[in-house]
Amino acid sequence: MRESLLENKKTYAQQAEENNYSESYIKFTVAPKLWQLLSQALGEKVNKTNLPALLEQEFINQNNSQPTETITAVSATGSSAGHYVLECPEGQVPLASELYVERSTIEQTCYQEILQPRAFIRIKAPRKMGKTSLIARILDYGSSQNYHTVRLSLHCAGTEVFASSDRFLRWLCTNVTQQLGLASKLNDYWDEDMGALMNSTIYFQGYILKEISNPIVLALDGIDLLFEYPGLAGDFFVLLRSWYEETKDTSVWQKLRVVMAHSVEVYIPLPTNRSPFNVGLAIELPTFKQEQVQDLAKRHGLQLTVSELEQLMKLTGGFPYLIRLALYESARLKIPLQTLLQDATKNTGIYQKHLQSQLWNLQRHPQLADGFKQVLTAPIQLEKELEFKLKSLGLVYLIDSQATVSCELYRELFHNYCS
Repeated sequence: MRESLLENKKTYAQQAEENNYSESYIKFTVAPKLWQLLSQALGEKVNKTNLPALLEQEFINQNNSQPTETITAVSATGSSAGHYVLECPEGQVPLASELYVERSTIEQTCYQEILQPRAFIRIKAPRKMGKTSLIARILDYGSSQNYHTVRLSLHCAGTEVFASSDRFLRWLCTNVTQQLGLASKLNDYWDEDMGALMNSTIYFQGYILKEISNPIVLALDGIDLLFEYPGLAGDFFVLLRSWYEETKDTSVWQKLRVVMAHSVEVYIPLPTNRSPFNVGLAIELPTFKQEQVQDLAKRHGLQLTVSELEQLMKLTGGFPYLIRLALYESARLKIPLQTLLQDATKNTGIYQKHLQSQLWNLQRHPQLADGFKQVLTAPIQLEKELEFKLKSLGLVYLIDSQATVSCELYRELFHNYCS
């Protein structure tokens, strides 16, 4: 494994010679066992090429999350409700977690969809609604079908990646190549005179898709970041649509199954016949229903009263992250939920960090703050881009094209700020 982390990686033949083993023993016995163990540990398919990137991502995840803990949870009356393993609600819900809440038939629908040769799944929901957790489960199901899986989060790309279409598509092709464990041949296929869109298409069709025998599920998370770069976004979305069209008649392209997730509505102009946002399967993640929240509370060792449940739903609007954070803190601190909710909007409340983050978003963008101030007064029809951005933050939802404050938590906190 040490050799795989070096900048100048050694071949299996070189490693075998240096350690007095046969190349076949290293390549077909030692390496497969090592990659299998690491794949199980990291929850994603590991090979010599993608190991550094996966370890870096795991390091980031570990530093952004808190360890699970076994505690004695309490009921609303303060009595002991048993021992439960709790997980910090930040970030993706782990695949093995007992706290993942399935949304009706959405998961099963997505699993069946990626089995289809022309699969193209579009997941849309505000931030912290569970898009990344759903993607992880789609990829896990794909792996169980012996599909190749590649996950690219645009949140992990440096700003220089978005400098141009050429730079972005080289980044995409390089990452896909590495995660598949293939040798990079980008320079062999990249011709400046052809343009980035054609180069990436030829690279996928002529190399990547021909090298793999089984289908590949390509998951693109956080694509709404591209909306800040209209030229790049236009090129890339037209490219995705062209790849989708290729699956109609070209057999090699039918190996490609695409899953993409975004928070922001599409507000850049795209011709209908060149947009990827009107093809495939559209999935919009809903908020939690009362019965789902009650079930999730039980998994935290909590028994909510009817009053507590209604209060929690009114305050949070059923937003998954807000629900999970309240249940987690109630169980962790051994404090009845009703007591926590009384101070929820205060600077010392359980939503302190989250609300500060939302407030920062408004302060950075005065136009958003002005728009949200109007919504606080009464439901109103906003300019589309403004409406989409507020919705992506989870601050509003739409009823008959009018923006309405999404939950009482945001109404109470921001009323003082925006007044």
